[in-house]
Amino acid sequence: MLDLRAFRTDADEARERLARRGDPGILEALDRALDLDTRRREVISEVEVLKARRNDVSREIGDRKREGEEAADLIADMQRVAERIRDLDGNLQQVEEALRSELLAIPNVPDGRVPRGGEGDFEVVREWGTLPDLDCEARPHWDIGADLGILDLERGARIAGSGFPLLIGAGARLSRGLIDFMLDLHTREHGYTEVAPPFLANRDCLIGTGQLPKFEEDQYRTDTDDLFLIPTAEVPVTNIHREEILDGRELPKAYVAYTPCFRREAGAAGRDTRGLLRVHQFDKIELVRFSRPEDSVDELEHLTRHAETVLEKLDLPYRRILLPAGDLGFANSITYDLEVWSAGVGRWLEVSSCSSYADYQARRADIRYRPDGKGKPAHLHTLNGSAVALARTMVALLENNLQRDGSVLVPEALRDYVRQERLTIS
Repeated sequence: MLDLRAFRTDADEARERLARRGDPGILEALDRALDLDTRRREVISEVEVLKARRNDVSREIGDRKREGEEAADLIADMQRVAERIRDLDGNLQQVEEALRSELLAIPNVPDGRVPRGGEGDFEVVREWGTLPDLDCEARPHWDIGADLGILDLERGARIAGSGFPLLIGAGARLSRGLIDFMLDLHTREHGYTEVAPPFLANRDCLIGTGQLPKFEEDQYRTDTDDLFLIPTAEVPVTNIHREEILDGRELPKAYVAYTPCFRREAGAAGRDTRGLLRVHQFDKIELVRFSRPEDSVDELEHLTRHAETVLEKLDLPYRRILLPAGDLGFANSITYDLEVWSAGVGRWLEVSSCSSYADYQARRADIRYRPDGKGKPAHLHTLNGSAVALARTMVALLENNLQRDGSVLVPEALRDYVRQERLTIS
């Protein structure tokens, strides 16, 4: 949620950065929010004046009664003041509800480092590794997986519909091995605390991280309980500290979690729907960090490097790209995407987004800290990133490590977890 003070004190800069998102409706919503905020402050000011008047009149009534004087005019005046206060309180509630509704619909302000442009205008920040030079014809993972007997898309669709893949045998073991490998890496080498959160979350949690209200149609929801299957572990893990005040001396806090993720992805029909490229259920390891505002630039670099380390240990060539403002997520202030090269489909595949949200999520979820464990609390910064999502990572592993005989080499870092050096056709 935006801090409207920034738009009142430095309106031009904040507006310009928000306008980079390329949607004129955003600034229109901002203007409505600012008007409502002005009205809110006017009502509060009038109420305070009236309450002060009511206190003065009450004292004067008391003085008159003690002296045996008539106070009917003052009592009538106080009744009029009380009625006006009640009317204003009701009006204030309406204004505050309208203001909150407007603010929840306005995305985050892009960080000053975010370039202009839309999808495709990203900046390549870093590249690592060498593109695979296969000694056989490159093949897509859906063919490789079917031949190995580890991926059954048809039966998965029969169970739950398109976008719900079925992993079998070594495919399921590869998935589980990746999960254990990444959890061990992030807890043992990168200092994260592992958590196992619920896989459902309430409406307030999704509002806190920015999925609601804008993206409700993309969520799977249980009608009876108004609970949502989580689209990412970011939702429950960020909300671990919802409505809390943390001790600034304990920051940064860093959590890692494995969860399945569920996304309808309404509006994405027809885009990359083959195989594991775009699915409605997938597994992911998520990193979440809580930071002091002055440290969040460094914290984003730490988090992104932790995700990159996964890809390096798996020997997957990747690139880090800085997303432009027009392609930035709704709640994101700045985002680095990590993309791996996959030989079978012949393209770069996003496997991680590492983002800082500045204080946007912290304001929505009311997560604050006291800088030295005391004093006035302030909103902290939240960051998160996938490290990494399994579906497309498995795509790259299968396609980049394909052998002439149809088998797939397992990266050395995974062999103890998968208990195989290669996946073979039985």
